[in-house]
Amino acid sequence: MKEDFLQFIWKHGLYLKDKLETTDGEALEIISAGQSNQDSGPDFFNARVRMGQTSWAGNIEIHQKSSHWYQHRHDSDAAYDNVILHVVEVHDKTVQVKNHQLPTLVLGYRDEILNNYENLLKSKHWIACQERLAEVDPFILRFWFSSLMIERLESKTGEIVKLLDQNKNNWNETFYQLLARNFGMKTNALPFELLAKSLPLNILSKHKNDLFQTEALLFGQSGLLNETLLGDDYFLSLRKEYSFMYKKYGLSGIESHLWKFMRLRPINFPTVRIAQLAQLIHHSSALFSQILETEDIDELRKLFKVTASGYWDTHYRFNKPSEENRPKVLGETAFNNLVINTIVPLLFVYGDQHMDQGMKDRALLLLEKLEAEENQIIRKWREAGIESRTAFETQALLQLKNNYCDQKRCLNCQLGAKIITTVNHFGKED
Repeated sequence: MKEDFLQFIWKHGLYLKDKLETTDGEALEIISAGQSNQDSGPDFFNARVRMGQTSWAGNIEIHQKSSHWYQHRHDSDAAYDNVILHVVEVHDKTVQVKNHQLPTLVLGYRDEILNNYENLLKSKHWIACQERLAEVDPFILRFWFSSLMIERLESKTGEIVKLLDQNKNNWNETFYQLLARNFGMKTNALPFELLAKSLPLNILSKHKNDLFQTEALLFGQSGLLNETLLGDDYFLSLRKEYSFMYKKYGLSGIESHLWKFMRLRPINFPTVRIAQLAQLIHHSSALFSQILETEDIDELRKLFKVTASGYWDTHYRFNKPSEENRPKVLGETAFNNLVINTIVPLLFVYGDQHMDQGMKDRALLLLEKLEAEENQIIRKWREAGIESRTAFETQALLQLKNNYCDQKRCLNCQLGAKIITTVNHFGKED
């Protein structure tokens, strides 16, 4: 049996309590199981137990077999000198610590708990607990959502902090790069990020009042103006304008082959998205500062209500007129994506770094005001019986699937823990 299962039994007090005693027959009382340790060192810190008439405070180490103490070389590691109790499933060797015998408890537990856990591990369903998910009180899932969402945002913190460090703590530059990245969505996220990094915001800001120059800079740096020598008037004018600024600022663009058009809806072509980004930059003034001050989701939506310039009414790519004529507005789906993947994580990190809990709470509240996302994972959750009402819940479900279900981390999941500790299919627990 894996040690993480034994740690689960210990942490949740699921061991048999009718007769607790050490391997040498001394009565044992567990006052506090201690705090779980996810780093190196003993498995639980600051536990409290009573053996015989003596109370002890210290650390707990858990192994499948007591001989693993020596296999893991804890005998030569001072970090384990303060272990007061060795908890094992099989006692096959006496352990000596600081010239005394380490008290050992052989952990007993209900067979049903182990069976529940093993059934989850062996499950071939989309999620391991799919057959028993209906047994779990929906309140447990809703409560779990909050922890999952915080965890998801914190997982993105490192990337943003690293980007901030690269930009010498310039929040506006960092916001611009992150915004650009998410304009590309998943398919073109990397080339959009490279585009933003190749064109510093201070250069772009000098020309933001002129939409055509803003477009020339962005399209020029994208490499898409180099794809052909000839083209229509708009294409050639952009290239002429860019050639001047290219020399003026000593710019170096990215390669056009990085952009992907295949298997994308035309409205999501990078050419259209770049044109929309240019329009957003052109119409915005201190956009990040405005976002910091905007609490209402509808006001935020207005900031991002942009339409690509007129050329794109009849085009999706340069020099290739389309049969339709319609404005290329940044739609609701794209807006939601930018809120979820740019604004919310950045506000969360900003609040964290400025010790502003209100800002972090506002970030989470924005997700609750957005409608639920629609994608393959969310559809599968719906088929499993879990409906989501907001982006807050869909983001939590994505975190649950990717970081728990796919990795069979049922012991660390509140749903899995509930199912594992249910000793029959009628909800009675040990």
